[in-house]
Amino acid sequence: MIRWWWVSAFQLAELFVSSVVHLLYGFYVYSTAVAADLPQALSDRIFKANASLELKKQDPTSTNVDDLPPIVLVHGIFGFGKGKFGSFSYFGGAEKKDERVLVPDLGSLTSTYDRARELFYYLKGGTVDYGEEHSKACGHSQFGRLYEQGHYPEWDEDHPIHIVGHSAGAQVARVLQQMLADKAFKGHENTSENWVLSITALSGAFNGTTRTYLDGMLPEDGRNMKPLCLLQLCRLGVIIYDWLDIPLLKAYYNFGFDHFNLSWRKVGLWGLVDCLLGNAGPWATGDWILPDLTIQGATKLNCDLQTFQNTFYFSYATKRTRKFLGVTVPSGILSIHPMLFMRVLQMSLYRHPLDAPPPYKGYRDEDWLDNDGALNTISMTHPRLPIEHPSCPVTNDSECQPLQPGIWYYKIVEGDHILFILNRERAGVQFDLIYDGIFKLLWGSRIVSERCTRLQGTMLKALSSKVSSVVKDAPCGGVIQDGGYVVLSSL
Repeated sequence: MIRWWWVSAFQLAELFVSSVVHLLYGFYVYSTAVAADLPQALSDRIFKANASLELKKQDPTSTNVDDLPPIVLVHGIFGFGKGKFGSFSYFGGAEKKDERVLVPDLGSLTSTYDRARELFYYLKGGTVDYGEEHSKACGHSQFGRLYEQGHYPEWDEDHPIHIVGHSAGAQVARVLQQMLADKAFKGHENTSENWVLSITALSGAFNGTTRTYLDGMLPEDGRNMKPLCLLQLCRLGVIIYDWLDIPLLKAYYNFGFDHFNLSWRKVGLWGLVDCLLGNAGPWATGDWILPDLTIQGATKLNCDLQTFQNTFYFSYATKRTRKFLGVTVPSGILSIHPMLFMRVLQMSLYRHPLDAPPPYKGYRDEDWLDNDGALNTISMTHPRLPIEHPSCPVTNDSECQPLQPGIWYYKIVEGDHILFILNRERAGVQFDLIYDGIFKLLWGSRIVSERCTRLQGTMLKALSSKVSSVVKDAPCGGVIQDGGYVVLSSL
């Protein structure tokens, strides 16, 4: 009995500390965004005319990138895109490096499926259609936001895109590509997997994470939550935020559940009670992001996702742990963000409950100890569950020449889960080196698509068997090395 009380007290203390840390960090991000927007708004009013003149005076000799495929940056859980949080950037301003970089604002807590649908219509334009069958099963409206003008309406096989996804955003990219291959968008029957030229994952959540169990998901099924946990507190906050439906706040930040109609204007007081009790809303049907991030949920999702033979795949996995006397421990204190340090420690000590079935056949705790405070390193390299996809670890760049499509090239980087996002100054010069390397890599691989288009008239056709000769024969060709990967030089 005494032991039970001690365990309960420790769990409550941990819940309290976790809640306070996350709330304080959320307040910090929110206040930072507001503080940046106030002077910016004032400056825009005063210097608007000057800014217009400055735009006209841009260097006419600057590089014209209209012929380059756009790079789409897809945010992860609790993320936001361009237009939300004012001038604050989820990707630390990486999108400002080039005008052909797009940053969509997708649901920050909605399911991977819903976010993939939203991404399609963000690019092509039109009203988001979540699908009749899915919408009925999950209890939300079939149609969502209207994009009167798509951000890349010409998107097709001859005008493909690169997708760079952080965390859960990497799975969104894979689900979208699979939907394109399955021709899953009504009124767009000509889609194919070749609409996506490459997918790059930054700390990608391919195989789930043990952190979901620490935050409150039940390890027994990976779908339901514990009665008292951090995720339950998060759920209550989101429900109240969406029910209040304050336009000013929703315009600044939105969790993405508008298609569930949680506003007081539509469900009233009893609708709020129903949601709080767990009888309605995304938490009742499991149509939100956390079930997709459990190991069980990721395995189920991966069952329907392919690695396509004409697409290039790259992954940067992060790690903030090391071995000390045979024990996995955090690799430092100052090098790990305060919000993530406790989770790095907990994840490095995590043991799957003995009374719960393993999340997959062959599961071993020791495989999942290395982590970055949010995801396990083993989960970020490439899709492994339920079957392992083709992959190639990158240690020596020369070993990967030339690049082959249909293979996940992955590299393990020392850093926590937010190395690639939010705070550019915190990451230091490594931030620019990584993003510059990624952009050069992706736009450098244009040589492959252009060469294949010239020869076959379609994007990357039969590339998997001939990529070596294509690169070798390309004008101004060859390969160069940059950003930790082999980079195909541009035409």
